Amino acid sequence: MDTNSPSLPKSHSRLQRAAQAGRRSRETVLAALLPVFFALGLGLGWLLWGADSPSAPQQANEPAAPARRIAVEAGDSPALGPADAPVTIIEFSDYECPYCARWHQQVYKRLMKEYEGKIRFVYRDFPLDNIHPNAAPAAIAAHCAGEQQAYFAFHDALFSYQYGLGREAYLSYAAELGLDVKAFQTCLDEKRYADKVEADMRYGYSIGVSSTPTFFVNGIAIVGAQPYEVFQQVIEKELAGQ
Repeated sequence: MDTNSPSLPKSHSRLQRAAQAGRRSRETVLAALLPVFFALGLGLGWLLWGADSPSAPQQANEPAAPARRIAVEAGDSPALGPADAPVTIIEFSDYECPYCARWHQQVYKRLMKEYEGKIRFVYRDFPLDNIHPNAAPAAIAAHCAGEQQAYFAFHDALFSYQYGLGREAYLSYAAELGLDVKAFQTCLDEKRYADKVEADMRYGYSIGVSSTPTFFVNGIAIVGAQPYEVFQQVIEKELAGQ
């Protein structure tokens, strides 16, 4: 006679309950980790192709779909390229914005080289003063350099961050570029272009700009430091008349 047989169902039941408890435990842990994975994914996307905004990051990492065009004025802002170029890129940017600097280093120079004569590039100021205290003074300094026909040379120097940002850095860039440093310094100390920088900021807000960098390619918005291929795709469609 098998004296152990009555205990088998109880043992089997205990094993079932233990297995079910293990599954529930794993499901609970997985459910708890899902938000963490999601947040990490968002953070990685932001680090790869971000934008600076006055508050929390708000920009999507996908380029704006070319569904509509916005009539964006270049005004008297500094520009490179022929006035009758088939493609005009207007950038709203901030000299202290790390994403703007990255775009300048990785995309801007390549675009201007590979589409030489086909692009007119316009730079408009959008300094985010509440998070970038050096942005507006840097923008003013660039316009002061512009008085000596050196706006974009100074623009490139600022985004190099070779001497950082700040009054002494601006004087160093001016000297290195061979500018009349005394005249430049007078312009800088007078904050001669503060009103122009502020006007650019107001205009940007009026057309929906809220972060940097923001671009308009023939009026089609691209938000964030998107890679070269994103701009290439839009530019090629514009050149093809699509």
